[in-house]
Amino acid sequence: MHFQSNICIVGNGAVGKAAALGFAQAGLSVTLLAPRAVPAEPAQSASWDVRVYALNQIAHDLLSSLKVWQALDAARVAAVDSMVVRGDGEQAGNLAFDAFGARAGALAWIVEDSNLNHALDTALKFAPNMRIVTGRAARLCAATEGATVQLDNGDVIEASLVVGADGAQSWVRGQCDIGIDYRSYGQRAIVTNFECTRPHHATAYQWFTSTEGIVALLPLPGQRASLVWSAPEALAQTLLREPLSQLAERVAQLSGHQLGQLHPVQPESVKAFPLSLLRPHAIVAPRVALIGDAAHVVHPLAGHGMNLGFADAAALVKLVAEREQHRDCGDERILARYSRARKEDIFLMQAATDGLERLFAVDFEPLRVARNLGLNLVNKLPVLKRALISHAMGKKP
Repeated sequence: MHFQSNICIVGNGAVGKAAALGFAQAGLSVTLLAPRAVPAEPAQSASWDVRVYALNQIAHDLLSSLKVWQALDAARVAAVDSMVVRGDGEQAGNLAFDAFGARAGALAWIVEDSNLNHALDTALKFAPNMRIVTGRAARLCAATEGATVQLDNGDVIEASLVVGADGAQSWVRGQCDIGIDYRSYGQRAIVTNFECTRPHHATAYQWFTSTEGIVALLPLPGQRASLVWSAPEALAQTLLREPLSQLAERVAQLSGHQLGQLHPVQPESVKAFPLSLLRPHAIVAPRVALIGDAAHVVHPLAGHGMNLGFADAAALVKLVAEREQHRDCGDERILARYSRARKEDIFLMQAATDGLERLFAVDFEPLRVARNLGLNLVNKLPVLKRALISHAMGKKP
């Protein structure tokens, strides 16, 4: 088979799907190359997906413009009205944010992976100018007049622009010989869900510890919370071996029983994801643009990996849609604009998350005192707090 379109998107994740919808709704023809044809199923009321995202205002606005936000199961989406960050030790620092102080309706929204992808898959079925091809890419060739992606079954996709939305181990990035800087954090993100005996009041909590990693409890609808524990590898192995009831007790004690007693949500489920920092040396190549984890991987302590990806998609779609009439979608000027547009945002988020992880990973008493004092100081400076939370939300202070 031979397919032709303006855009070829390689990857089947939420960021790639959102970009595909954006391009299609902008009047461009799109071929989405997906590794499998199994659509995301809507979450069942008896179970809660352990993979969740804290989506910010940029993600909300993009998904709303694509009519995807309105298609989410709203009963399974939790707005975050406030956030509390705490340090470690006896004199733990404290930093608190709230939506009122940020002049926003919510700081973020907690959305399950299955809920998000089901809404995206449903929207793709009705998108104009959209073709979904299932297969495995084997070769990418870029030329002056366009790019071709050859599949392992011999099928060929021709496009003006190829978008790599295929994750941290990006095949597209590898085909373009784009080098990377990589560093493992020696941690795993342990994720699961709990029932709580105390209400969370739409508050997200995060505890920084030097020996046990970073623990976050994110609000879910009802008296439920989602755990994201960035644990050192040895501890992560222990946590995965233990019964979930024991993990619940560990988290309750570490959090000072902030949400009371914790009980695993039934049916029990826990997953673990290795954590790393990944910086590609470029996010564009001739006829190619990278978005999402293909373009950057950051520590999840701020919960903004998915938000960066949606910001990539929004920027790329906008720049391509608003290009000059004499330029095609993969014109080098358009790609250069995209690279410039995303450079600062990606750099700041990588620097902030990596710097905080390094700062709180050191078990040294004078440094512990200093960072706790720093949290308390920032908490007393409303202008700085507002600037920090506005940047995290994707808004101007």
